[in-house]
Amino acid sequence: MNPFRVALLIGGLIAVGFGIAVLVWPVKTALAVTGVLAVYAILAGLVYIAVAVVATWQSTGSRIGHGLLGLLFILAGAYAFASLQESAVFLALFVTIMIGVMWIVEGFTALFTLGETGSTAVTVLFAIISVLAGFALLSTPVWGAGFLWWLFAISLLVLGILNVVRAFPLRS
Repeated sequence: MNPFRVALLIGGLIAVGFGIAVLVWPVKTALAVTGVLAVYAILAGLVYIAVAVVATWQSTGSRIGHGLLGLLFILAGAYAFASLQESAVFLALFVTIMIGVMWIVEGFTALFTLGETGSTAVTVLFAIISVLAGFALLSTPVWGAGFLWWLFAISLLVLGILNVVRAFPLRS
């Protein structure tokens, strides 16, 4: 099997596994993702502090900034670990609200392209759906977060299966 097909197979199996995990254990998977982000934050903080200590060629302001940034990353990661469930809920709500805001802005931005697109009706339809979807997420962010998490799981599962199938040639 060539490396491209191996990559498709491995990537597809990982996506299927993660998609199943999100569907079967949505809360535990959200906690695990939050834990991974907390580890990242702590490691990034250690790197920023290391830069502040060893980068003697940088200005004092740069080194102080890197040190403070490192400390903030470490504090954020430690807080996320100390209250993993609350951090997972906050992360889900934050992402949901940001997506809602982006969909609203994207819808209004699409309206500014009306004269530039070949299809005014499709652009207006897109703008209306985008703005309504954004307001729906903002009006019910908890439900929206659950829906987005579920949609994410289904997408991973379907796309993962498709990649696994793509890994095996239909013809020799």
